[in-house]
Amino acid sequence: MLPEAEINRVLVVTAHPDDADFGSAGSVALFADRGVEVTYLLATDGDAGGNERTLDNTGMAELRRTEQLAAAKAVGVTDVRFLGYSDGQVVPSLELRRAIARVIRQVRPDIVITHHPDRNYQFIAPSHPDHRAVGGATLDAVYPDARNPYAFPELFKDEGLEAWTVREVWLNGGSTPNHYVDVTEVMDRKLAALQSHVSQVSHVEGFADFVKGRFAAWAKQAGFGEGRYAEGFQVVPTG
Repeated sequence: MLPEAEINRVLVVTAHPDDADFGSAGSVALFADRGVEVTYLLATDGDAGGNERTLDNTGMAELRRTEQLAAAKAVGVTDVRFLGYSDGQVVPSLELRRAIARVIRQVRPDIVITHHPDRNYQFIAPSHPDHRAVGGATLDAVYPDARNPYAFPELFKDEGLEAWTVREVWLNGGSTPNHYVDVTEVMDRKLAALQSHVSQVSHVEGFADFVKGRFAAWAKQAGFGEGRYAEGFQVVPTG
């Protein structure tokens, strides 16, 4: 794995608002506290989400973008970008790969964090089809697209974006994590980020306890002991 001193920029690629906060907001807060530049890239605006909806899809998309900006701020992220794909209809297309490769070349991250592209049969929630599509497209954008100067040559010809090699990808939501991050000291900020998504979680009774229990279980699995919280990832070397 990359030494902490060699991690200067991180790109988090997700399908929907709140995905980054469930999957990696604690790790992101720790990165930001160390001065690492973190960018969020969201494929959709989450326009098909919400509980007891009174808004149409356009209004929900606007609300969820606003919620995501507030959630990002809670963990120290100010660079948040949206691709505008339709919620629930994302596929790992060449167009999506190009869009993600563009941002990789713009941001030039050392690490990319994204969804695991495989279905998790132990815990189905992370396996939303949009998650798997974005995870797969992101891995393809990392390798080979972003690093290959002859892939999507218009990115260089028209936009001046030179090829870039991402050194690691951290996948969340899979069933085979091999790296755990102790997020105990920033768990309050992770929870604040999640609670910024009022349209998604305000109706969930006992939401804070649910979140704490979920990430306490990761900490136990990691061997961190009682009273700790952790996020789990499968780290894929891509350098």
